[in-house]
Amino acid sequence: MSSRVPIGIVSWGSSSALGGNQETIWEQYSLPHTNLQHALTLNNNWVGQLSTSESQAIDRMRLQNKHYRRLDRSVLLGMMAAERALQASQWGSPSDIGLYLGTSRGATGSWETYFEAFKSQANSLPPQASPLTTAGNLATHTAQHLGIHGFSSDNSITCSSAFHAIANAMVWLESGRYHRFLAGGTEAPLTPFTLAQMKALKIYASSSTEPPYPNRSLQLDKTTNSMVLGEGSAIFALERTPKAPLAWIKGLGYAREDISSLTSVSKTGVALQTAMRQALSEAELSTVDVIVCHCPGTRVGDLSEYAAIHTVFGENIPSLTSNKWKIGHTLGASGGLSLEMALLMLKHQTFVPVPYLTPSSSLSSIQTIMVNALGFGGNAISIILEQP
Repeated sequence: MSSRVPIGIVSWGSSSALGGNQETIWEQYSLPHTNLQHALTLNNNWVGQLSTSESQAIDRMRLQNKHYRRLDRSVLLGMMAAERALQASQWGSPSDIGLYLGTSRGATGSWETYFEAFKSQANSLPPQASPLTTAGNLATHTAQHLGIHGFSSDNSITCSSAFHAIANAMVWLESGRYHRFLAGGTEAPLTPFTLAQMKALKIYASSSTEPPYPNRSLQLDKTTNSMVLGEGSAIFALERTPKAPLAWIKGLGYAREDISSLTSVSKTGVALQTAMRQALSEAELSTVDVIVCHCPGTRVGDLSEYAAIHTVFGENIPSLTSNKWKIGHTLGASGGLSLEMALLMLKHQTFVPVPYLTPSSSLSSIQTIMVNALGFGGNAISIILEQP
């Protein structure tokens, strides 16, 4: 370990198109098929919707409390994942726990519903419209649900939001003010307005794309953009110097590029190069066994990240993988769900390949995994996990 205070992940909870049970999620990763599907309610677009069992779990949570019935799906997703993480941590009382959530768009479904009502009801709205569509209600309702009365907050740093939440939690832990923190991301972006935004950028997969893989994340020679949105959440229980962590957070790096385009993605991934080098330096490593790439399935985005990786690692590029082909791009939650994938690979000592790519050389063991996250505005952040 470096001189930095050791921070470990002791548990996590999640929800996505793969399910919400860790055994089921791993079984899904072991299968080569995608979990993306056409959504009839969204003009037959490709999306990564929650599994049937997870949708039913969200419905049950909504009925737990009369005040939950008006909450946005993104809030409920965060509440459910955080509850699972806390239960698995075996920390007991939440009185000394902090909470930090990341989200890109926040309560977007509720906002769209209220805005449609605003247009149709002579510019009139119910009083709950404002408090239930602010980004802050994701953290406050999750804290309320768990009984956390200490520090709780959230951020919106586009698609790297989950990792920025984890980075903020790490600073609190390193300061010694808290010894336990829940942190991660939640997002429910499968709404008409959000999909229309991605289509306006001309980065979304065509609804006419044929199976089996509508999202071609990490395929560098694709000729069309293939991003597909997904919904999900992943919250992690982080602890200062835990006795038996699932993994250590060995390194952290972050950077931002100058905004040069609508998406601020440079051809050589300058910010990501800096973030990866910072993470490697902090981890006192020159390389890692695996990189879980952000690669959203866009031509420019995927090529940019690969160029950054090639610049940092040279010809000895680690084994590369991604989960966007499997569950779609979950925006602010994507870093968290990529981190979940990394934890599962460490646990099972098995590399999850991208099925339409040439397999990487076999790994006899997996000890270190780097996970990347990038977002609009040129935000880049990298986290390195190490097997205990």
